[in-house]
Amino acid sequence: MVDLAADVAVVGAGAAGLSLARRLAHPPAGAPALRTVLLAAPPGPARAAPRTWCFWEPDAGPYDGALTAAWQRLRVRGADGTAVTAVIAPLRYKMLRSDAFEALAGREIASSGRVSCTEAVVGRVEPTAGGALLHARRVDGRSVTVRAGWVFDSRPLIRLPPARTTLLQHFRGWFVRTSRPVFDPSVVDLMDFRTPQPAHGLSFGYVLPVGPHEALVEYTEFSRRVLSRAGYDSALRHYAERVIGLDGYEVTACEQGVIPMTDADFPRQTAPGVFRIGACSGATRPSTGYTFSAVQRQASTVAAALHAGRHPLPPRPHSARARVMDAVLLRALDGGRVDGPAFFTRLFERVPAARLLRFLDGRTSLAEDLGIGAHVPVAAMVASALSLPFAPRRSLPAA
Repeated sequence: MVDLAADVAVVGAGAAGLSLARRLAHPPAGAPALRTVLLAAPPGPARAAPRTWCFWEPDAGPYDGALTAAWQRLRVRGADGTAVTAVIAPLRYKMLRSDAFEALAGREIASSGRVSCTEAVVGRVEPTAGGALLHARRVDGRSVTVRAGWVFDSRPLIRLPPARTTLLQHFRGWFVRTSRPVFDPSVVDLMDFRTPQPAHGLSFGYVLPVGPHEALVEYTEFSRRVLSRAGYDSALRHYAERVIGLDGYEVTACEQGVIPMTDADFPRQTAPGVFRIGACSGATRPSTGYTFSAVQRQASTVAAALHAGRHPLPPRPHSARARVMDAVLLRALDGGRVDGPAFFTRLFERVPAARLLRFLDGRTSLAEDLGIGAHVPVAAMVASALSLPFAPRRSLPAA
């Protein structure tokens, strides 16, 4: 028995699912209104914990009303403490908390009347002629079945696709409040390499100041294995107290996460009418871990295709050239051919910051990419590129 029928079903109410649903809720003039069902996991283990997304874009954006803060100055500190501070105008680096994003997107979706939201955990997606059946279970244990012509699934993968290189970007952050004004709210410390470096990979501090007394302070590693909770807290305490000199502070909240940095090829379609979107489709930039901007581009393209009656295969979130460059960099970092802190510090020293951010977003031309490439250790990168064809692909559990 089918409980709900729709033109489109969106599975998951994280960044990818909500971004697509809010676009489907408000079709352009003349476009057909698509019956859409958004299946969101109820509170519990299936729902992602609150988290922070950061991204950059020109001054105005659709989520500006929900931002925690925004900046036009970024700072990178080398291992020796040398600081490189850059103005990124006309871009702004924006901080968006997931709860604020969910509230804003929820209001926009509810106001349209075109999207119905159901709290249920989807267990099975069954392809059928003309679409798919989704079998889900509500929090009270009752089952619900949805029939849809198109399905867009944003749930995290259980296992990553085979990859030649997979590093983990893993981190823990403290939201801190200090008794005296110690933060400069005009500048983000994007990468502070004055942290003890692990034997494999790299580590750095990350500071998002939202006022003179408040900031999100994170410890991040790019490596093969995560730390224990005690390990993260020890590293954070060292960075907060001994590196940036905090005292008299309280921790008001915490966040922790693991982001795979991988050169895997993520399938975007699993059946004729069933697609993946968001991080599970490869939206995470392998070399940086940033995801939010690619999710927005993907959601916009998919919604435009649906409203125009075209086949809505989600686009690859990153270009072929960007994926090749990222695969080479991951190989170089994983193999120890490049010094990670020196590599990233040198890029920020020598490349205009706005151009470098466009590069990290995959929006630079071939000529600009070649110009940026002049500032990397060429021999190490060439050796890493030459080793790629001989590296076996292995499948790993998802982070």
